[in-house]
Amino acid sequence: MGETPCSLAASLIYLRHHINFQLLGLQFQVSESTANSTFNYWQSLFREALPASLLEQVKKCEEESEIIREALTEYELIVDSAEQVRERPLAVGHATRTNYHHQKKFYSGKKKSHTFKNPFIVLPKGEDIVDVVVGKPGPKSDINICRESLKKFDDKQRLSGDKAYVGEEQIKTPHKKPKNGELTSQQKKYNKLLSSNRIFVEHGIRLVKIFKIAGERFRLNSSKYSEVILTICGLVRLRTGALVLQVTKASESAETIEVLSAHSFGAKLTSIAS
Repeated sequence: MGETPCSLAASLIYLRHHINFQLLGLQFQVSESTANSTFNYWQSLFREALPASLLEQVKKCEEESEIIREALTEYELIVDSAEQVRERPLAVGHATRTNYHHQKKFYSGKKKSHTFKNPFIVLPKGEDIVDVVVGKPGPKSDINICRESLKKFDDKQRLSGDKAYVGEEQIKTPHKKPKNGELTSQQKKYNKLLSSNRIFVEHGIRLVKIFKIAGERFRLNSSKYSEVILTICGLVRLRTGALVLQVTKASESAETIEVLSAHSFGAKLTSIAS
C-alpha cells in the first residue's frame, strides 16, 4: 500500500471505524484485497509487539511473573464481562441437529443474538488490564469463566464483581435483595460503595469498545476474533500508559536498534517494597 505510514494508518482506521475493506481501499487508492492483506499484516505485528494484559506481558519471565502475582495480592482487582454480537455461526456438517447445537452454543438470551463473551480483570481505578479472556461463547456464565482465570492468580488474590459472580469466595459481590424483603441501610451503603469502585472496569471496557470493531457486530471470520480483540487491548494499554515502549537508537545514525516493552506496574512494586 505504498508508504509504510499509510498502510499503518489504514490498519488503525479499520480497527477504529470498522469500515469495509472496499471503502478502506478507496480511501487509500488501493484494491479491496490489498487493503485486506495490509490490515492482516499490521494487525499481526501489533499483536506480537503489544501484550494485551499485564499477565501476558510477564508470562515469559517466570521470576517476574511470580513477583507480579504476589504484588497483585496487595490490591482488590475488579472483574466484569463484555458481550459482543457476532455473525451467526456457520453450519457444521449436514445434520440439522448438529447445526442447531453448534449455533445454540453462541446464542445469548440476554442479547437475543449470537455473541462472544470477554471477561476483563483490571487494577483498581482501571489503571491496567491485568488479565483478559477473549472469545468465550455468550451463554457461558461469567462465574465459570472467571474461575478458569483465577488459576492464573495467587490463592490470596481478592477481587470484586457484580451479582453474576455471587458464589465465588475470592470475589466480593453486592448483597442481593431478599425475596419479599428489603436490604438494610447498611447493605445499601455497601452496595453503593462497591458499585462506585467497580465503575472503573466499565470505563476500561469502554476504551476497548471505542474501537468499533470491538463494539459493533464482528464481521470478520470468527477465527480471527481473539487475535483482533487482544490487539485492541494492547493498543488501549499503550494509549493509557500501562504499556511502555522503550526505543533504543544508534548514537550516530539515530536508527532504531530495538524496541522493548515495559509496564507501569513496576513503579507500584517499588512503593510496595518501601
